[in-house]
Amino acid sequence: MTDASMPTATGTPERKVKSLTEIDARTAKRNAAEKRFKLYGMAAVVTGLLFLVMLVTAILTNGLPAFKRAVVEVEFTLTQDQFDAAESKLLKTAEYNTLFITALSETLRERGIDREFDAAAVDRLLGSVGGTIRAFYRENPDQIDQPVAFELAASSRVDRYLKGTFGRDDVTEEGNRFFINADFDLVDDMRDAGLIRSAFNWVFLTGVDTGVDNPGGAGIGASVLGSFLMMFVVLILALPIGVAASIYLEEFAPKNRFTDLIEVNISNLAAVPSIVFGILGLAVFIQFMHLPQSAPLVGGLVLTLMTLPTIIISTRASLKAVPPSIRGAALGIGASKMQTVFHHVLPLAMPGILTGTIIGLAQALGETAPLLLIGMVGFVARYPDSFVGGLEGPNSAMPAQIYNWAARSDAVFTEKAWGGIIVLLVFLLAMNLVAILLRRKFERRW
Repeated sequence: MTDASMPTATGTPERKVKSLTEIDARTAKRNAAEKRFKLYGMAAVVTGLLFLVMLVTAILTNGLPAFKRAVVEVEFTLTQDQFDAAESKLLKTAEYNTLFITALSETLRERGIDREFDAAAVDRLLGSVGGTIRAFYRENPDQIDQPVAFELAASSRVDRYLKGTFGRDDVTEEGNRFFINADFDLVDDMRDAGLIRSAFNWVFLTGVDTGVDNPGGAGIGASVLGSFLMMFVVLILALPIGVAASIYLEEFAPKNRFTDLIEVNISNLAAVPSIVFGILGLAVFIQFMHLPQSAPLVGGLVLTLMTLPTIIISTRASLKAVPPSIRGAALGIGASKMQTVFHHVLPLAMPGILTGTIIGLAQALGETAPLLLIGMVGFVARYPDSFVGGLEGPNSAMPAQIYNWAARSDAVFTEKAWGGIIVLLVFLLAMNLVAILLRRKFERRW
């Protein structure tokens, strides 16, 4: 018995059949292409993760210092005679400032440091200390003749000096009204004496923007409230309108050219740049309807128009995902079309609807261009007196405030902008977490 091919009826030898386990040239080429594609995919994933790590690192490195600030702790005892004498003077704040300088000098001498400084140096390092002390004792007269430990925020340049982003090379020999070379020595002495320490900057989270003259005291709190009010307007308008439109188009609307045209336009609106919606809001809500400019109400209306296509598209996709057998079974047992939709289809599509809505809200939360066009960066934001006043009064939002800070020249505002990005990302992550939790809560299996 040999391996020679047996002749066929026509006299030609039969072709030898190869083993199934043997890899021929074409199979080897195909396997190699598959391996290369897997490597390309892995390289893409690694590249994406690398860029993500770089982005997160840059945000945290530049933004976390905004959550820390330098404070000066000085124990101060004001006697009743000193209080009465200061209140009797014409320049009351200056008198309290003098008393504080005396107390600070004594504290430094007690800790082995003898240095002379004047009221101007205190103003450069700590700001209006006299006004702060006077306001405290006027509000707390029971603290007179009692030792009180004041925690005073240092100026932005002192804060930057302690963080290492500002030094002697950044100040000329003559100095300026904000900082002179002698101030560095005073800050070093206070640090050696343990009077300066780093503390969590609650003012950044709860405060308001202070304009260009006080970067260290600027906060994002009012802008966070403005974003919350805008999202409230978007939620109460976009969710019912978007869900109702989606239910009608998907379950009740006849399939004709008119509905096809509506669906195409909805898809096109989802791709329209956000600045176009800002121009539309400026023309319709402010110039035509005369709604208040820079108000969260107008910002919420503009973002509602921008969010509606996203909510409609995601809601329709969730409704389509419900199997037709659910509808057929409900209709088969006598349910009406509306009962079928609201009692059976809609509950099953609810997880996708909520997820799409929150994703749309998260997208609207990060928009800046529409807010610029309706004027939400042209003033200093403040806390409103009431809920209705917050909707109608001028306010800002987190993206607009971040843009405003980034456009200023002071390095402290740049640090605040990075810190604001962290706050904004925390809000976005929280909204996505809520979407995941709601999806798991309302998810049903069929």
